[in-house]
Amino acid sequence: MYHIWYTDVVRAPEKIIIARFYRLISGREPVREWLGKLPAEDRRLIGRDLMKAEFSWPCGPPLCISLTGYPGLHEVRSNLTGRRIARVFFIVSRRNMVLLHAFIKKTQATPVKELKLAERRMKEYGRYG
Repeated sequence: MYHIWYTDVVRAPEKIIIARFYRLISGREPVREWLGKLPAEDRRLIGRDLMKAEFSWPCGPPLCISLTGYPGLHEVRSNLTGRRIARVFFIVSRRNMVLLHAFIKKTQATPVKELKLAERRMKEYGRYG
């Protein structure tokens, strides 16, 4: 009779960074609220992409890109149902992926107002986070 001894424990992969929602001083979490208003399938697709980034950070295109002109600001790109595209802007602070802002992209170029809002939250997080 043979006995097999397993000396190596198989471990589940660990997240490299952990997604956290940016919280306003009022306590609101804008990205969480935005996600809650989306259809379930879109939430699942965005959640899958955020999870991929958490486990494979640093990752590059097509999933994530660093935003030119905004040092430290990144985006997760998600293809949604109905040929729509979502963007989630985030920063990495320590081991946290801080989700600052998200929107459905309607034009080829990223609207400046969306970038400015993410930049403002990034600066606020740096001040208070």
